[in-house]
Amino acid sequence: MKTKISVVISAFNEEAMIEDCLKSLKNLADEIIFVDNTSRDKTVDIAKKFTNKIYSRENNPVMLNINKNFGFTKATGDWIISLDADERLTPDLVKEIRSTVNRFSSTVNGYEIPRKNIIFGKWIQHSIWWPDYNLRLFKRGKGKFAEKHVHEKLEVRGEVGKLENPMIHYNYQTVNQFISKLNRTYTESETENFLKDGKSINWYDAIRWPTADFVKTFFHQKGYKDGLHGLVLSLFQAFYALVFFAKVWERKENFKDMTPANFLSETIKEFSKSARDIRYWIYETLMAENPAKKLYYKLRRRLK
Repeated sequence: MKTKISVVISAFNEEAMIEDCLKSLKNLADEIIFVDNTSRDKTVDIAKKFTNKIYSRENNPVMLNINKNFGFTKATGDWIISLDADERLTPDLVKEIRSTVNRFSSTVNGYEIPRKNIIFGKWIQHSIWWPDYNLRLFKRGKGKFAEKHVHEKLEVRGEVGKLENPMIHYNYQTVNQFISKLNRTYTESETENFLKDGKSINWYDAIRWPTADFVKTFFHQKGYKDGLHGLVLSLFQAFYALVFFAKVWERKENFKDMTPANFLSETIKEFSKSARDIRYWIYETLMAENPAKKLYYKLRRRLK
């Protein structure tokens, strides 16, 4: 007997993306569970062309995973695939999924799938964007989201494996989309969780957090290899950290004046520390890119 596969999609105002997503399921899905988050466009009309199992739920942009978990409870397949409207399954991935779930002796309860993130029209192949494994395929009843954070991963009880073929993720297509999600969803959720954990901030975090995020994504995670796209995305990541800091400052401290004595000199010290960190990673990167000149760059790094 063929193993039954259910695909669960939760979407809100996705009329521009949803049809291609649903078309990519043609040779795989035995059942499509579509959870509509009270869309105001033609999303539901399009979804009706592919499934009659459509459920309407209130939109919750800060905790998107509530409606995904709801969709999982409606699935009847042996295996469930959790998919977003801006994601596509490729023919090779479809074949791999079907082959994988038909292994009756498998003890694995879930599989992570790599994602090709297409951002501003380009496949981003470094930093946090590749291979960007996400756990999306799991045995029914074995997986769910914790519903604590918008960035959380789907959790599966038991052994988890990895698939080789990637799905396509048409991620941010415009700057407005990036900034809107950063502001309305991601930093909101992260701020709420930061406050729930009772954590505190200091004034210098306004410098340290953005610097650390830029250094991590551009140098350590090799974002520079994606060229201008990688640079802009790394700077956006630094901006994300600044917005996150400012929201915590607003909601925890009510914009309390945290200015230390000798503010200018203290700020200069912080920027000097950041400059040293950036200098260190500049030379680490140069040594990695030019091994033959490693000794030369080591000597240069020691010079002030």
